[in-house]
Amino acid sequence: MKVIPRNQHCISRKNISPNALKVMARLRGQDFQAYLVGGAVRDLLLGGHPKDFDVATDATPEEVHGLFRNSRIIGRRFRIVHVRFGREIIEVTTFRGHHDGEGESRQADSGVLLRDNVYGTLEEDAVRRDLSINALYYCSGDFTVHDQVGGLDDLEARRVRIIGDPHERYREDPVRMLRVVRFAAKLGFRIEQHTAAAIAEAAGLLDAISAPRLFDEVLKLFLAGHGAATLTLLRRYHLLEHLFPEAAQHMARDVRAAGLLEAAMESTDKRVAEDRPVTPAFILAALLWPAAKLRADQLRDRGEPPVPAMHSAAQQVIAEACHRIAIPKRFSQPMREIWEFQHRLENPRGRRAAELPEQRRFRAAYDFLLLREAAGEDTGGVGEWWTDFQELDLEARSREVAAQEPAGGKRGRRGGRRRRSRD
Repeated sequence: MKVIPRNQHCISRKNISPNALKVMARLRGQDFQAYLVGGAVRDLLLGGHPKDFDVATDATPEEVHGLFRNSRIIGRRFRIVHVRFGREIIEVTTFRGHHDGEGESRQADSGVLLRDNVYGTLEEDAVRRDLSINALYYCSGDFTVHDQVGGLDDLEARRVRIIGDPHERYREDPVRMLRVVRFAAKLGFRIEQHTAAAIAEAAGLLDAISAPRLFDEVLKLFLAGHGAATLTLLRRYHLLEHLFPEAAQHMARDVRAAGLLEAAMESTDKRVAEDRPVTPAFILAALLWPAAKLRADQLRDRGEPPVPAMHSAAQQVIAEACHRIAIPKRFSQPMREIWEFQHRLENPRGRRAAELPEQRRFRAAYDFLLLREAAGEDTGGVGEWWTDFQELDLEARSREVAAQEPAGGKRGRRGGRRRRSRD
């Protein structure tokens, strides 16, 4: 164990949550070890300001729970303790040990860890963590940083590295491959050679991960403010096809599909950076749009009207995607509405068109239309028309739509004129 004294690192207690300091102090006061660990230590050493703080200790979950009335034990696969202070939760984990130690452990024939409540020492816990840069420990008692696995060297080299044999660690938990990609994208680090090489062999193991767990991982991948960089790495290491197979296929053969998804990720990253709300429904709609559009076009070629065709296609595509990623209805329903809105935006008609900007899903559908146009899809140029149209009041919108109805009441595909130049 390499121990770095206070005068050789940049961590200051003033940048650490007072509640995390309180938890560590109480544990030490009862003769337990207690360290700040994981992403908080990593980010503090990089000069950042972490929002989440985790504590590692040699106290068992039951002992931690006994010390904090404001706590509860959660999880079965990994039992941990959440200590709540108002809206802030300090996550406390017991040092993990080797599987030949005392405790509760279960491993599938494939090597995947099904249960892991084997407790050990600080040194064993460091080796059991997945990435070296997330296996650094800070003691608020003597202000030291502890490094068992070369995490400080990897931080300095801007490198993401799996601890131990990557093949074995990916077999234990295939989601670690997604974590490697996510942290490389978040930090702008490169992936260490052996860590990267093992992904090619192990990528298929993701197919055995439960759909609900993969959905949780997808949220972390794409909604943390680094979605564009994450998408690039997922494609580079052929992981996207194990999450969204149809999206990966469309991106590989259609530059417009790739452009749409890249633009959606960049838009979401921008919103996160500006502290504006984001929703998984928009990203998921972009990921699955090429498949839904192709399916809807095929149904229309068989004589299905446009709106029912998209409705049927949306149901089919989302149902198939849910075999891999468990998309909750609270997100799948907005996805369908965004898709079904596209035909109405491309073909605005009469008073219903005048009322569209007042509908709940209009803004998301309009933003989606602009992304489609930016990616090179042919929508008849209606994006510019809608940009102006939504700024009018309802009466002016009605006049605008009526003025563009040609004799006989039939309308061209675009449904509206291009916006006049503002130059």
